[in-house]
Amino acid sequence: MTTQATLAPSVYQTSIIGARSWSFIIHRGYTLRITDIAGAANCSLLAYNNDEKLERYNMADTLKAQHTAMLTKGNVLYSDMGRVLFSITEETCGWHDTISGVNNAKLVREKYGSKPYQDNFNSFHRNGRELFLIELGKYGLGKKDIVPNVNLFSKVYVNAEGGMNFVTQHSQAGSFIDLRAEMNTLVVLNTCQHPLDPNPSWEPKPVDIAIFHSGDVSKDDRCRNHCPENQRGFINTENYYCQHVA
Repeated sequence: MTTQATLAPSVYQTSIIGARSWSFIIHRGYTLRITDIAGAANCSLLAYNNDEKLERYNMADTLKAQHTAMLTKGNVLYSDMGRVLFSITEETCGWHDTISGVNNAKLVREKYGSKPYQDNFNSFHRNGRELFLIELGKYGLGKKDIVPNVNLFSKVYVNAEGGMNFVTQHSQAGSFIDLRAEMNTLVVLNTCQHPLDPNPSWEPKPVDIAIFHSGDVSKDDRCRNHCPENQRGFINTENYYCQHVA
């Protein structure tokens, strides 16, 4: 079991079983902790500015601004307006996938077989794209609002030949990630298996969710000072909230 960093008492907790979805508004100054309960979890995540949902997580800007192809402690998730949605203040996997997308109905059917609701009720096979759409629909969003997502707890690297390689058992039971909200952020996630997971069996894993108060960001914050681009991203974000009335 991985030792978890101590935060303030949680204001909200829940668990999400495998192949289910969840969404919530994480307010600026609070931290979302996601924990891999059993090991080998995959948690696909999208993020939006809750006050103006046309602004959302941008994979390309997140990677090029921080000169990386994956996410780890000290990185941030940028919006398409150059502002910071989430900061990764703590995590224990060392690598979270940004390039592989989410599975869909065709992929799930071809990989795990057909298991429709009419014959299997609540044990039917779900897929990540449809689960994203279910959650997005609650906020007036839809297909046009699905962008390249993050896959928490999963590691995919590209070899010298350009092939994408999924690392099995990358995340251990008890692994966690802390996402500090720098904006009022709508987070949408699902716990379907990673689209590149070579496991031929339908075995989606659960995660735990907790939300903590994390307060203001100091000037010497690790995420803020990860690179000069992040410093500018935090300034852009602070300017956005400079007239905020509590």
